[in-house]
Amino acid sequence: MQLITHLNFNGNCRAAFDFYAETLGGKITFMMTQGESPMGDKVRHEMKDKIMHATLEVPGGGVLMGGDHPHGKKVQPTGFCVSVQVKETAEAERIFKGLSEGGQVQMQFQKTFWSPGFGMCIDQFEVPWMVNCVPGA
Repeated sequence: MQLITHLNFNGNCRAAFDFYAETLGGKITFMMTQGESPMGDKVRHEMKDKIMHATLEVPGGGVLMGGDHPHGKKVQPTGFCVSVQVKETAEAERIFKGLSEGGQVQMQFQKTFWSPGFGMCIDQFEVPWMVNCVPGA
């Protein structure tokens, strides 16, 4: 079994996935606009360049998927955090700084009783994140 996070965006999925690829050191392996889909001729003009589906693969085998809301509605993520587990503290801190840039820090990246480095933020795309250093993982 593989458990994958899928995120919904408010029309900025392409920018978010470009940002995540750079910040997480991953690669976008698939991206399709609504206009490129088999139903592209039925999509409203203002939605044709919005992302129907994107897949980002990150080092270690992680996958993040996402797309823009098909009707252009504002999406508010609630009740979850995307969690990043990293072996090296410096790498975890680099990722946290990148994700929190332009966003809101909820808990500064710091040593905790369970980790040499942990932080929580909401990124510039309104997605909540937890970055955790897990040595030896």
